[in-house]
Amino acid sequence: MLYVSHPASLEHDPRTLIPGHPDTPERLIAIEAALAERDWLGAERREAPAASEADLELVHTPRLVGSIRELCAGGGGRIDADTAVHEASWGAALRAAGGACELTRALLAGEHEVGYCCVRPSGHHAEPDRAMGFCLFDNVAVAAALAIERLGAERVMVFDWDVHHGNGTAEAFRERSDVLFASIHQMPLYPGTGPASDSGSGVGEGYTLNLPVPPGSGEAEWLELIDETIVPAAERFRPDLVLISAGYDAHRLDPLAGCQLESSSFARMATRMRDLASRLDVPLGAVQEGGYHVDSLVESLLATLAALDG
Repeated sequence: MLYVSHPASLEHDPRTLIPGHPDTPERLIAIEAALAERDWLGAERREAPAASEADLELVHTPRLVGSIRELCAGGGGRIDADTAVHEASWGAALRAAGGACELTRALLAGEHEVGYCCVRPSGHHAEPDRAMGFCLFDNVAVAAALAIERLGAERVMVFDWDVHHGNGTAEAFRERSDVLFASIHQMPLYPGTGPASDSGSGVGEGYTLNLPVPPGSGEAEWLELIDETIVPAAERFRPDLVLISAGYDAHRLDPLAGCQLESSSFARMATRMRDLASRLDVPLGAVQEGGYHVDSLVESLLATLAALDG
């Protein structure tokens, strides 16, 4: 198993402008302390390189990339009520997207069958021309686009199990048939997108699977959607790479939502995706998204890594 990260992830701290912000460096500090105690679960560790602006522009507009670069260079500021940057945020964002790209390169080169990219800021809310929801650039979307544009993949599947809808990833691939995007997310909840009726547009219609669940939904509901909808769709699609947007805020202890998953639930979801990738004979990678109750985040991520590694 490959584990990709970078110390720059710890330098981005929205609390410099938004006191009490839940996306703190302590989330990753706790994760990596737990992994260090367990000898990193035997994974190969690799530092995330910085994504180039050309990498980011596989998904994002030059206007967005330039505006975030300039905002950070000028000392930072608020992008919206929930999203803020300071000078160090630019480097963190480049390493976050670059880490997802490095994971994808290694997987498609056959260096590892599974891997995890543990970075921040998260990415799945960042739309092609808009940063939002704690996210600056859509790390997993950039990686999926890179796989197709430069690394020889013909089709990529992205499964987003963060409790919030991955609107950025959905918009990045809305009109494409070479990326299957599947999302289980609580509704109603931020950002308010992702109704079941939205299945993509144009040639991309049918390649977006939005699977909203109500507050209070637990493991049984989530696993049924994976078993009955997501896995069969993936087997028909036959991707060359499976990526997971791995958020842990559907845990029952998370303060930002109302679903009822346990740490073991994420292991069961990861096992299903590992088994799917094995049947398809393709690599599987996961990219860190949300999760804001630190203890349950750590437990859930450890369970996920153990399941991914078999």
